Amino acid sequence: AGGVALAAGTGLWAWQRWGTQPQQQDAAEQAFWALQLPGLDGQMQALRQYQGRPVLVNFWATWCPPCVRELPLLDALARQHPQVQVLGIAVDQAAHVRAWLQRSPLSYPVLLAETGGVGLTRQLGNLSGGLPFSLLLGGQGQVLQRRIGEFSAEMLQSWMASIARSM
Repeated sequence: AGGVALAAGTGLWAWQRWGTQPQQQDAAEQAFWALQLPGLDGQMQALRQYQGRPVLVNFWATWCPPCVRELPLLDALARQHPQVQVLGIAVDQAAHVRAWLQRSPLSYPVLLAETGGVGLTRQLGNLSGGLPFSLLLGGQGQVLQRRIGEFSAEMLQSWMASIARSM
């Protein structure tokens, strides 16, 4: 129970912090960048390979209607803004994700968090554990924005503006 309280407290602190000037990475951000998750091919991928430029991380699942609805917007963003790395992290079974992506391919990488994904989002400030959950990370790896819920095109443009302000 103490670990849960500590994680919840850290998440609340991180949640309250967004919108402020980028600071040193907190423990949750450091833990995120230290992770390795399997790709669709089963090969482990180090998340730190994506550091050094802005990264929009989107946690999603094939069984989540708002997640699936926003994927075309995220795919368009990935193609229109190559300076921003879009990274999908599927909170779903690998077979379901592979089947879905065969029907609707994405132009950005998708990694698999499977059942551990919800816990990972909670560590990153998603206290409700809801999906979709997205993070915008600056080039130094710090969290610039967090969002629970489906994106609109306007919201994504706002996030792109926040990247420009952080540079």
